[in-house]
Amino acid sequence: MILLAACSTPRPRATDTADLAAISAFNARYLKAINDGDITSFSNLTNADHMMISPGRAPITGKAANDAVNGRTFEQTKIDETWTPKETVIDGSLAYQRGTFTVVASPKGGGASRTTRGNFLRIYRRQRDGSWWMTRDMFSGDQPASAN
Repeated sequence: MILLAACSTPRPRATDTADLAAISAFNARYLKAINDGDITSFSNLTNADHMMISPGRAPITGKAANDAVNGRTFEQTKIDETWTPKETVIDGSLAYQRGTFTVVASPKGGGASRTTRGNFLRIYRRQRDGSWWMTRDMFSGDQPASAN
């Protein structure tokens, strides 16, 4: 019994603290780019294999597709997004993080804001230089968007 318990709860490695800090720092830059509506900074935080998966639409695959979709969104909408990570697991060169989010989207041309709350799951890959980059961004709303 003790052996099974030890196997099911991995012990943090010495590098986990640094890796967790690096993922957190990446997330802060990524979220700031979203909330600033800064497509240049946002684009600089995605790479060729980045994929965004959301309900009701085909995955947005690759840097160019992500830049196009997010660029249009940033032009039309002011985003105020928050994330609350609940779990981050690091295993070698891959990591995943799950948590909850809230997005308040306000049309730049006027009109009612919409609030969406939901869950996310993200996959990160360690780069050759040791940094961490998000490679998959998956999310779903817990409830339909509500007008504010």
